[in-house]
Order: sequence, then structure tokens, then C-alpha cells
Amino acid sequence: MGQSGAKQSKVKQARVLMLGLDAAGKSTILYKYKFDDSFSTTPTIGFNVEMIEEEKNIALTVWDVGGQKKMRSVWNYYLQDTDTLVYVVDSTDKQLQDSKKEFERILRHDFLKNVPVVLLANKQDLPGALSAEELTKKFKMKKLCENRDWFVQPCCAKTGLGLADGFRKVTSCIQVALDTCYISLSVWSRIL
Repeated sequence: MGQSGAKQSKVKQARVLMLGLDAAGKSTILYKYKFDDSFSTTPTIGFNVEMIEEEKNIALTVWDVGGQKKMRSVWNYYLQDTDTLVYVVDSTDKQLQDSKKEFERILRHDFLKNVPVVLLANKQDLPGALSAEELTKKFKMKKLCENRDWFVQPCCAKTGLGLADGFRKVTSCIQVALDTCYISLSVWSRIL
């Protein structure tokens, strides 16, 4: 039992949307990070949703939406109320044209205006994987994300390497947005 009058910390809920083409490793990333265990995954038909409690009293609701061509046409239905977009890229895919095209298309949507982006450069354990710097250039991150917070994190879904850093950045982006919102509300309350 807590003491009367003691402050209890309130957990803030945040919605994270995880997108990327099929076989980029979205579900493997989600389950490796949440359970710290390797899972055998199959292509996601529809979506997976998991709650992940992070530090700083933030609970992430991560929506992992399938990346098959037919599923990409419904990505727009998942965008509303997104606090951070996590876009997963297969770093060994030398073409990347479809992934870049979908990334650019999704960033143009009004619901994602100014929403922070964390690009997870997955499959860094495989030969020929493009580095975070190379993907930053290929995905034109500086140009496409100039009006938002963004970060490119190299990672490996199978080993978990880089996932904690990537999700720390997600949490950091959300915390900044929450602090900004709190400051804005504080200013408005003084004005009113």
C-alpha cells in the first residue's frame, strides 16, 4: 500500500507504427525486442500488436503491419494517432526501389506530418549489408525528414544487436513530443 498523498507515476501511452516491405524483419524485430528470444516468424497477414513498457514511464503500443504489396495499400488506415514511425529496411536489398518509394509515399500523408521517424537498417549481420550512412543517403533522410526528428539505426533482428538503441530513440522522440506538448499546455493555461 502506498502512502496517502504520495505521487504515483503515470505511464504515458504511445502508439508506434512499424512499417516496411515484406521480409524486412519487422515481426522478428518486434518479438526479439519484446521477449529477447528468437522466434520463427511467417509473413504477417494483417498486423501484430504488442505492448512494450519502456523507461521514463512510457508504454509503447507497437503496430507491426504486414508489408506485402496488397497490405501496403491499406497502410494509410493505420496512420492516425501515430506518435513515431519505425520503418524497417532490409539492408542487404541492393535495389531498395520499392522500399524507398513506399517510404516516400507514407511520409507524405497528413497523419504523419512532423511525426518522428526511426529507420531500422536490419540484417547488418549479412554480407553486403548497406551501412546506416549509405541508407541515410539512399533514402534521402535529410531531405525527406527535414521537418521532423529522425534517426537511422543499424540492427540485426536475429541477434538483437542495435534494437535497444533503436527503441531508446523511439522513446526519446516520444518523450520530446510529450514534453513539448506539456510546455505548450502550460503556456496556454497561463494565457487563459
